[in-house]
Amino acid sequence: MAASSSPAAAQPLPQADTFTITITRAARAPKAITADPSAAFWKDAPSVATSHDRYGKPVPDARTEIRGRWTASRLHFLFTSQFEKMKLKPGPSKTKETWGLWEFDVVEVFIGCDLANIKRHKEFDISPLGEWVDLDVDLDRQGLEVDWRWDSGMEWHARIDESARLWYCEVRIPWKSIARPGRAVKAGDEFWLNLYRIEGAEPDRRYITWRPVHSPSFHTPSAFGRLKLAE
Repeated sequence: MAASSSPAAAQPLPQADTFTITITRAARAPKAITADPSAAFWKDAPSVATSHDRYGKPVPDARTEIRGRWTASRLHFLFTSQFEKMKLKPGPSKTKETWGLWEFDVVEVFIGCDLANIKRHKEFDISPLGEWVDLDVDLDRQGLEVDWRWDSGMEWHARIDESARLWYCEVRIPWKSIARPGRAVKAGDEFWLNLYRIEGAEPDRRYITWRPVHSPSFHTPSAFGRLKLAE
């Protein structure tokens, strides 16, 4: 593994602070999902990078870059993740969602549209092998805090580059699954957001976060940051 095996650099959009990610709009997205950071759609996309854990401590050789774009119909993310040793699920399924996927290597997007209620958000997990799970989370919904029956309609592609010790994941999330019902998204809109990655097996399991949650649980919405849409 070499730190020099980094992806082609995206163009970071100036951020007001480390609490907010601002991403720009694209007129349209390509039909194919390639998880390729050199693709034209991603070449100049705003990006953030992290290599610290859920308590804000540095994690060596774990750089994770996340690029973001948005279109009228979808929210787009591309993860580029440096890894040492993965924990992959035996017998992976790409035809049905995998409950408990977070026990293995994954990238995760937690996002919510209700800025007045941080306890409601959606969760999207994808593994290097292309497994997935999407969840409707409401921490005040007693007995069904996490609804795995919910279907977001997201699309994704994941691939591993063993020689570079990197894995890539591109995900497209329909706005209708995360935005307010009946309301079109527009520049200036903001959402609660946190971005995560989990790598490896215990006792060397690594939990990489954009915004440290200072808790064993990623479901700590009081520590989430913001996503802001720009033209």
